[in-house]
Amino acid sequence: MADRLDGTRILILETREEAQFSKLLAEQGADVLRCPMVVIHDLPDPTPVLGWIHGAIAAPFDDLVLTTGEGLRRIMGVARRAGREAELIKALGKARCFTRGPKPGRALREIGLAPFATTETPTSDGIAAMLADQDLKRHRLGLQLYPDKDHDALITAIMARGASVDAVTPYVYDAQAADDNIVKAIDEMAAGRVDALALTSSGQLRRLFDAAAANGCEDRLRAGLARTKIAAVGPVVVEELKAHGLAADITPANDAFFMRPLISAMAQALVGKR
Repeated sequence: MADRLDGTRILILETREEAQFSKLLAEQGADVLRCPMVVIHDLPDPTPVLGWIHGAIAAPFDDLVLTTGEGLRRIMGVARRAGREAELIKALGKARCFTRGPKPGRALREIGLAPFATTETPTSDGIAAMLADQDLKRHRLGLQLYPDKDHDALITAIMARGASVDAVTPYVYDAQAADDNIVKAIDEMAAGRVDALALTSSGQLRRLFDAAAANGCEDRLRAGLARTKIAAVGPVVVEELKAHGLAADITPANDAFFMRPLISAMAQALVGKR
């Protein structure tokens, strides 16, 4: 990248996937203001996770379905603190491991295992479709879930294939802590201390407005956005901006809807800020 972002302050709305984006921006000289929009904690009481771990070790699963990489890492953290990490890895290694998208696969590889199969689409329907081709009769299946979603349809679909399901949700979301992060970011924009807001998904914008509405600061958000350049990674984000009465100031050139082209476009557009 010929242009750099030295002297600029860029706000990114972090989900669990924004660490690489932050790293790339920092490499180009930006002062990155990171706003975590998802705050995750271990379960206050680890008993359900410990029970799942002990069950997996005592009678290893035939199949394991992982819906998030975060979930496996949280499970392994509990196992480590209980002194049973090596036993759990050995037990999980006996199962066919199915993953919802590539992120759980990366977490599996961190403990020396690999997925047997990965969904084409990272959704519960994608998991059900993937398992529809598998023989699950009389199988014992371990299922790692994530909070704030009704998983009954997925569990019912798996059981209909003849499997027994041992499910665990190993973490919780802290909505208030996440909202606090967002309100602070809104205040930074409203005060004129942000050069650009970089959006990489439409969900980030919806979450931003939902949190502003819940905390009585939507007017302050709109005032902040009026003072801040808005960079959008692609047309889906651009359409979401339009739905909120906003427009993208910066988009990647040549239909290159990826992080690096977006950073290059920001560097060119913000040159006058330095």
